[in-house]
Amino acid sequence: MLSSEPNTAVSGAQAAASPADPGLTMELLELELSLDGFEPDTGTFADHVRAAAAAIDGALLFELPASGLVADCERIAVMRIPQDGSPLMTTVFACLESDGTTIRIEKPDERTADLRNFAEAFVDVLQRI
Repeated sequence: MLSSEPNTAVSGAQAAASPADPGLTMELLELELSLDGFEPDTGTFADHVRAAAAAIDGALLFELPASGLVADCERIAVMRIPQDGSPLMTTVFACLESDGTTIRIEKPDERTADLRNFAEAFVDVLQRI
């Protein structure tokens, strides 16, 4: 689920019905729908997120334990996805919730600013290689 504020979850259907949500893009909606239905028995969290990101011309950068960084989250996958259909990319997080099957999308905020900065530095290093 898309969340741009801490502990504020908005389902894809609710967000699509709300034209006042400036953060919802077609890429985010498509990504959210692609991430639904994760079954740990059929593959890893990282593989599932990688496939969903690739479907919208995005990329999984890395995934790591949440370590309390995001509430009700076991693992965080950091992705770069197209921004509003342009060649520009934006960083978002796929958060595997504590139930082990639900994945929600979160945008970077004050709590996760350091993780976003690390991801952007990671991309910068890869581009220089």
